[in-house]
Amino acid sequence: MIIGLPKEVKAQEFRVALTPNGAAELVKSGHEVVVEKSAGMGAGFSDDDYRNAGARILDRAARVWDEGEIIVKVKEPLPAEFSLMSKGQLLFTYLHLAASRSCTDGLLQSGTTSIAYETVTVNGQLPLLAPMSEVAGRLAPQVGAHALQKASGGSGVLLGGVPGVRPGRVLVLGGGVAGTEAARIAHGMGAHIQIVDRNIARLKELEEMFAGNIETIYSTSGAIAELAVEADLIIGAVLIRGDKAPKLISNSLVAKMKPGSVLVDIAIDQGGCFEDSQPTTHAAPTYSVHNTLFYCVANMPGAVPRTSTLALTNATLPYLMQLANLGWLEAVRQSPALQAGFSTHEGALFSPEVGRALGLPVRDIHELAS
Repeated sequence: MIIGLPKEVKAQEFRVALTPNGAAELVKSGHEVVVEKSAGMGAGFSDDDYRNAGARILDRAARVWDEGEIIVKVKEPLPAEFSLMSKGQLLFTYLHLAASRSCTDGLLQSGTTSIAYETVTVNGQLPLLAPMSEVAGRLAPQVGAHALQKASGGSGVLLGGVPGVRPGRVLVLGGGVAGTEAARIAHGMGAHIQIVDRNIARLKELEEMFAGNIETIYSTSGAIAELAVEADLIIGAVLIRGDKAPKLISNSLVAKMKPGSVLVDIAIDQGGCFEDSQPTTHAAPTYSVHNTLFYCVANMPGAVPRTSTLALTNATLPYLMQLANLGWLEAVRQSPALQAGFSTHEGALFSPEVGRALGLPVRDIHELAS
């Protein structure tokens, strides 16, 4: 099997989908890996690193897409890549299709077979989304703290406070992987943490995890409204598997928040959980809404590409190896986890969540997997 590794084209996206060590494992298993020139440079991996792993370096993305039977990426394909996709090829990457009709249409029109990292599911968990959720969650208090600085447009609040001055108040929406990691780092910074979720069992776990040093609150619109107006930093970390994120913070609520407060939307890949959320880039990460500052970078882990690339390959490589060793059809037949991530094939959509979000017809994966 030929695995193609193109360079990411999203703005300020420095991650790459496969490390040289990952490439070496595939080569050892009898597969061929073709890598676009400089694909790994942003994450600190040179072309020679890939050559030494047994991969071939190609000078253009088009050649990688043309040769690759499996294309492995980090981010969803952008319009410039739509014409490179083809029928009979498997694309294995983050897709977030519920928030992107254009990408969904591009995949359907190309006939490409695709599996979305973010919906591969094992025992209710999302093993390929988890590492990037961990990274984004740990980054959120960092970028939020920076945005709170007066020079960045924030209120001038130091999250950890100092003796005699109360710490900043951080409200975390969602107690999943990203929310938990955000709370962990914010707590380590000395902030006052409040975390809301609708899963009582999860709130109990968080109470125990943080030894009662954070506040856990059952999530209702009224509770969020009360907490938001007192928050210095709100971190949106809600997730509905494969679907658009719910809008938990309205424009009218933002208008009531303290001047200079900051909202960081980790859920922006899934459409965002604030009404006013719009994707931003690392080059221009924030914008103002009323008197607040929004941070909605759609590829937050791209800011730390070395760590992110290593973490991502650790998670995806076993599945990529399975797809390469068995072929995608047999791998999907054998793996309920991959079935959950199966998104498109030969012009048909197979994700119920995406179909519901975009109003598109959906085929049953079991038609292919049986």
